Amino acid sequence: MPAAPAVHLLAEAAQFPATASANGQAPSSATPADMGPRLTVEQAEQIAIRNNPNISVARLLALVAAQVTREARSAEMPMASGDLTAVDAHMNSRITAGALNNPTVYDRAAGGLTVSQLITDFGRTHNLVLSAQSNAKAQLESARATELDIKLAVDQAFYQALTSQAVLRVAQQTVAQRQATGDQVSALTKSKIKSDLDLSFANVQIAQANLLLVDAKSNTQAAMAALNDVLGSEAEQQYTLVDETDGNPPPAPEDAEALVQTAMTGRPDLAALNDQFSAAKQYSTAQRDLWMPTVSALAVAGGTPVRADQILSSWYGAAGANISIPVFNGFLYNAEAKEAKLRAQADAEKVRTLRDTIARDVRTEVLNAQAAFQRIGVTQELLNQANLALDLAQARYKIGLSSIVELTDAQLGQTQAEIANTNARYAYQTALAEVRYQLGQ
Repeated sequence: MPAAPAVHLLAEAAQFPATASANGQAPSSATPADMGPRLTVEQAEQIAIRNNPNISVARLLALVAAQVTREARSAEMPMASGDLTAVDAHMNSRITAGALNNPTVYDRAAGGLTVSQLITDFGRTHNLVLSAQSNAKAQLESARATELDIKLAVDQAFYQALTSQAVLRVAQQTVAQRQATGDQVSALTKSKIKSDLDLSFANVQIAQANLLLVDAKSNTQAAMAALNDVLGSEAEQQYTLVDETDGNPPPAPEDAEALVQTAMTGRPDLAALNDQFSAAKQYSTAQRDLWMPTVSALAVAGGTPVRADQILSSWYGAAGANISIPVFNGFLYNAEAKEAKLRAQADAEKVRTLRDTIARDVRTEVLNAQAAFQRIGVTQELLNQANLALDLAQARYKIGLSSIVELTDAQLGQTQAEIANTNARYAYQTALAEVRYQLGQ
C-alpha cells in the first residue's frame, strides 16, 4: 500500500505542484494552476486599480464634480457679452404692445459691450459654492471607496482562485494515490489474495477521485475567469498565484471596539456621506436665502457708426446698479427651502444609519476572522489524524486485519480533511481582507 500523504503547507501548495504519480514522483506536465506569470495579491490589486473600468468611472465623476464647483463659482465673477445690432425700422413706427420700455425704433448699425457684476446676494451664491465643494469632496471619497471595493473584490477572487488551485492539486494527488492503490489491489486480486469485491471498492474510489478532479478543474477555470474579470481583463489570462503568508498567517484581530473607532475615521463611504450631508445643509441655507435681495452692477459701452438722424452721438455708455427684491412667486421659494431642509435632515439620518451599520459589520467581521483562524488549527489537527488513520488502515489492510471498506473510508476522510484545511487557510485570508475593508484600509 502507498504511504499516507504528508501534511502540505498551503504556501507550498500555492507554488509547487503537489500531484504525485503512482510511484510517488511529481508529474512532469504542468497544470493550469502552474502556467502563466506569478501574481501576488498586492500585484493583483495594482493591476485592478489600473485597469478596472469602475475605477475610471469613479475618477471621472470626481472630475465632473470639480467642474460643478466652477459652475457655481462663476456667478461671483463678472459677466461680459458683446453685441452687434443692425435695425431697419419703418418710418415713424413704434412698438406699441408687449413691453413697457421705450417703444421708439430707429435705423441703426452698432456694436457694444455689456458687463455685469454681482455685488451681493447676501450669501446665497457663496453657500451654493460651498455646497458644490462639499459634493466634490464627497465624490473624491466615493472614488476612494470604489478603490476599496475593487481591492476587496480582488482579494476575494484571488483567494478563491488560490483555494481552487490548491484543491485541484489535492484532487490530482488523490487520483494518483487511489490509482496506485487500485493497481496493487488489482494485482492482489489476480493472485487470488484479494476478492473481486475489494477491486470493485478500489475502482469506485478511483472513479470518485476522477470526479473530484473534474470538478476541481472546472472550479479552477471559473475562479480564474472571475479573477480576470475583476482585474479588468477580457483575455483568458492564466496566473501562478503566490501566497506570501508562507503558511504562517497573522493572528486574528481581538479588540473589536478599538477597530470600530478606527473604521469611523477611516471609512471613505462614511466620509463621503458626511460631505454629502454638509453639502445638503449648505444648499438648504442657499435656498433659504432666495428671499434675500440681489444687488448687481451693470455697465454698457459701444459705438453707432450707422444711425438715424435722431441718434446724435456716435457712441454710447452707461453704468448703474440694480437691486432685485423678491416679493411673491406663488410660495416657490418657501417650498424649495423646505425641500432642501428636509433633504438635509434625511442625509443626517443616512449618516447615522451608516455608522450603526459600520459598527455592526466591524464586530461581525472580527468574529468571523477569529472563527476562521480557529478553524485552521482544528482542520490541521483533523488532517493529522486523517493521515494517521490512513496509515493505520493501509497497514491493517496490507496484513489482512481489515476490509477494503475501512481503507476506502480512511482515504475519503483524508481527502476531505486536506480540502477542509485548504479551505480554512484561504477563508481566513479572505476574512482578514474583509476586516481591512471594514476599517477603510
